Amino acid sequence: MQMKWVIPLFLLTSLWWAPPAGGNENEPDVSFESDVSVVIERFMEKQFPEATSHFWVVNGTQWQAEQELIIDVNTIVTSPAPVEHRFLLLVVAGKLAAAQNIPLDAKPDCQSEST
Repeated sequence: MQMKWVIPLFLLTSLWWAPPAGGNENEPDVSFESDVSVVIERFMEKQFPEATSHFWVVNGTQWQAEQELIIDVNTIVTSPAPVEHRFLLLVVAGKLAAAQNIPLDAKPDCQSEST
């Protein structure tokens, strides 16, 4: 083997076999924004399984409790013609707990329960 290939081969091999860097145990693996994105994407896939394409826009969010978040989201689904929808999603501890389809021109009243 020629000597000019020894160092690059060694570096490639060492990077290939290197263990992954450990993170801080107190920090979450995924940021909150990407968790919300994943929840919305999974909801869209379940709600519109036959859609050829889709996109969504978050209109607003509101915390109900420490682990509860309400997301006001507009969606446009193409299947075959584009159709717009609006949903309120309740996310509890990073998982979708409930979804409600609301009229497109409605102004949702997302307030904490009062007892």
